[in-house]
Order: sequence, then structure tokens, then C-alpha cells
Amino acid sequence: MTDIRRTILWVVFAFSLIMLWDKWQIHNGNPATFFPAASPVTAQNSSTNGAENTANATPAATVNTAVDATGAAAEAAPVGETVVITTDVLRLTLSTEGGTVVRTELLNYKQDADRSQPVVLLDETPQHSYVAQTGLIGGNYPTHKTVMQLQPGERTLQDGQDSLSVRLESPEMDGVKLVKTLTFKRGAYDVAVQHDVINTGNQSINPQLYLQLLRDNLPIDGGNAFYSTFTGPAFYSEAGKYQKVEFKDVDKGKASFEKQTDNGYVAMVQHYFASAWLLNDGIERENFVRKVDANFYTAGAITTLGQIEPGQSKTLNARFFAGPQQEKMLETLSPGLVLVKDYGMFTILAKPLYWLLDKIHSVLGNWGWSIIGLVLLLKIAFYWLNAKAYASMAKMKALNPRITEMRERLKDKPQQMQQEMMRIYREEKVNPLGGCLPIMIQIPVFIALYWVLLSSVEIRQAPWILWITDLSAKDPLFILPILMTLSSLLQTALNPVPPDPMQAKMMWFMPLIFSFMFFMFPAGLVLYWLTNNVLSIAQQWVINVRMGVPPQFNHPFKKQPAAAK
Repeated sequence: MTDIRRTILWVVFAFSLIMLWDKWQIHNGNPATFFPAASPVTAQNSSTNGAENTANATPAATVNTAVDATGAAAEAAPVGETVVITTDVLRLTLSTEGGTVVRTELLNYKQDADRSQPVVLLDETPQHSYVAQTGLIGGNYPTHKTVMQLQPGERTLQDGQDSLSVRLESPEMDGVKLVKTLTFKRGAYDVAVQHDVINTGNQSINPQLYLQLLRDNLPIDGGNAFYSTFTGPAFYSEAGKYQKVEFKDVDKGKASFEKQTDNGYVAMVQHYFASAWLLNDGIERENFVRKVDANFYTAGAITTLGQIEPGQSKTLNARFFAGPQQEKMLETLSPGLVLVKDYGMFTILAKPLYWLLDKIHSVLGNWGWSIIGLVLLLKIAFYWLNAKAYASMAKMKALNPRITEMRERLKDKPQQMQQEMMRIYREEKVNPLGGCLPIMIQIPVFIALYWVLLSSVEIRQAPWILWITDLSAKDPLFILPILMTLSSLLQTALNPVPPDPMQAKMMWFMPLIFSFMFFMFPAGLVLYWLTNNVLSIAQQWVINVRMGVPPQFNHPFKKQPAAAK
């Protein structure tokens, strides 16, 4: 049992990482890397424009009315014009066809391939469609397919100006007119959208308003196994909390989320960025998600406006968010919106780690050095745990020749060998698992930090030094992974070698497999692990010297000398 102690530790580390990858990908609707499951829905090539696939995207009326408005949306209508509204952080393209948001550019975030161009979140092209729509149901009322009239006004937020508004008016349809007013604010990624529903007829009406996000299921990251993150709808409510919906579950009719609520939001989430429709608390709504076409899906909410008498109007205010997953900003916009930055089951550990990392960054001003500073603080916090682990390893290393000799002498008497081994441990006051348990306690912290570094948009394209210009991307020269591999091998060389040659070789094999994975990891995560290894080696070396165990470097084929009888 004792001889496989270090093997168990490496297996736990490696298996934890393997399971983390697979659970991440399976949970997010992507293929598993090591344990393949059912394949998620894959996007189909389409030669038609995304707009043509939205014709049937109007949600059917809820139980409050029996009228199905889908037919109204499917009617042929001229495609509206587009207008571009520009603020200091956002460039938004609006179509007069329904006042639909057909493109959003995040001016402070640059694309990976060409950093001269801003990140495009929502977009509508022949290859990709991702738009935000609103409209009315309950009759032949204006929907997102109705061409609206754009009113004159400013289209660019000028210097010294804090906000600007854009107004669109629909034609009268069955005695109903819909007016949309979008208000943009300086420095804000959320847009206030006011819906004024005017009854121009001679009968009372009871329309419902829908707000929805429509997109295809194309993976944003191209399906790379090492960078797979969740892409798809998400719902939040106080009752149901945060619930992600995978596209494949929508296909199977197994989508699970809180449908009836009076709070929360509906969102479309992808790596680093998200969009969402936000309604004030207290407004009753029915959340929905459904498949529109071969690879198009809508997620949204329907709310009842109540009865509107002839000549009267009702107003419903909402906000449309399209931006980065910045924790501080998301926390101020809406309750629970910060959860679109998903840390998984380790949120309870990941959030304080991010908070600490952010505080360090506010002092150092560089995310690479901040990661190193965070590792240093964690090593200080876990110093005594690590000290006990390394002290146990040092004792085991000192006892190894004696254990090797005893195993050779009693190799044909396994029961007596086990009894003799336990006697030696009792006499020398050595716990055979003393080196494993303190380190295993830290594994959840390592995994939580993995999520922090992969999920934080602040680290996206953040430089460190020299050739590391993007901590969220893999090291282009593979220098950090190579150094990390060498440091892992050095750690193994400083550890006791099991008397069993097969176990000794496995101790070297597992670090190599574990290190190989890091060649495709983001540089920030590799930097964290490399720093942790270097500090661990230094601490282990000092403890070995203090305990009188001279540093010696083992190798896979080294044979322990037998102890003198």
C-alpha cells in the first residue's frame, strides 16, 4: 500500500484533470475528449441568409390567448433598412424590419485573428445568424417581421453627451401600433428598450410582448477540445436559479428551466461574452426555448401587457445586454447576471480566487505577474500543509533503502512483508499517506483556479512579457509548457522512488502525460502551474535539507541500494 502512494497521487491529479475536461465538454454540449458520449447537435451548412430562417421564429401565444401569430410572422415582407448606432464602447446595427438588433461590435475588445477589428457578438450573415428581436402576439399585430419607420435623430454618441435615443414606429395593424425607443448610455453595454403599445382601434385589446434571442448552434471556438465552453441559452430566476440549456436537449424536448416566473432574465452565453433580455422584477413572464429550423434556436420570454382600451396605451421597459462577462459590471446590471460567467461546481472557491486575483492586479497592473502573485499567496496559505507533505516524503525517502531491502528479503512472504512494513512505519513514526492527503486537499483549489483563468474575459488577450502576448491563448513558442514539463520531472526526481520498478516508471510516465496536456492550455494556466511547481520544488528542497536528507536526483531506471543488515 505504501509503495503506490505517489502513484495514487499522480493518478488522482491526472484523472481529476481528465474528468474536468470531459465534464466541462459534456456539460456544455461538446464532445468529450477522453470518454466520448453522444455527439451534440452540429450545425448544418446553409446557403440561405439567416434572416430567411427567422420567418417562423415568432413564439406562439400563451395560454392567455388562443390566437397563433406565427402565420403573421411568416408573411412575405420587404426587408427593412439598417442603421448603425455608435457609442464609446458599442457599435450596434439596427434593422427597421421589426427593430431587430442584427449586429453588435464591442469596440474595446478585439478579434483573435485580427486585433485591428472589434469583437462581433451578434451578427446576421449567410453563414451565421445571431439576432435580438421583440414583437407582439395575440392578433395580427406588429412583430419582428414588421417594417417600422425610423424617426430622425442622432446616430452617434458625441463627446460630452451621456446618452442618445433611437425611435422606431410600426404601421397600424388591427388597430395596434408599436413604438420602440432604444436609449444608449456612455460606457454601457446594456440598452434600454421602451415598448409603447397604442390601441388605435375601437375595441379593447389584450396583446402580449415577446423578447427573444435567435441564433444558430455553431460553436464560437470552432469545437477545439481544449477550449470548449458552453454556447447556448441560459435562464435565471430566483426559484430555478441559473439553468443552462443545451441545444441537443432542445432537439430532444428535454430542455429543463423555470418557465413561469416574475424575475430573472434569458440569455445566450458563449465564451467570454453574452447577450440577455432583462425585465424588471415583478413582471410576470413565461420563458421559452425552441428549435426554429435545422440549426436555429430561439430563447426568450413572453409577458402579458393587460387589457388596453381604445385610445389608450401601455408601456413596457426592458433592457438588452450584449457585452463581456465582466463580473463587476454584471453584478450591477441585474441580479444573477454574473452567473453567465460560469465556474461550474467550484463557484464557491472560484469567486474568492477571482476576487483575490483582481485585487492583486489592481496593485501590479499586469495579469501575468498577478497570477504569479496569486500562486505565491496560495503557497503561503498552504505552507504548513505542504510542509507536512514534504516532510513525510523526506522521511519516506530516508526509509526507502530499508524498505527495499525488506521487500527483497520477504518477497515470497507477502503477509509477513506487510507486517514488517507497518512495524517500520510505527517505529519511525511515518504516515504512508502523509504526503498525499495534504496535497489532495488542495486539488479543488487548483481546479477552481483553472475555471477562473479560462473564464475571465479580463485575461483574454492580456500580455505578460516578451513572447506571451495573450495569456488566454496557448504559448506560441511552447516555452512555458516545456519549462512546466521539466519542473514536473524535477519534482518527481526529488521524490522517493518506489522499490517496484514498474511503479517507479509510472511515477515518471504520469507527469509526462499530465504535462503534455498543458501544451494546448492557455499560457496563463501554464504560468500558474509552472510557478506552483517552482515554489514547491524550492520548499521541498529546503525541507529535505533541514531533515538531513541530502538532495539526490532519481531517474526511472535507478535502483535503490539495499540497506545494510
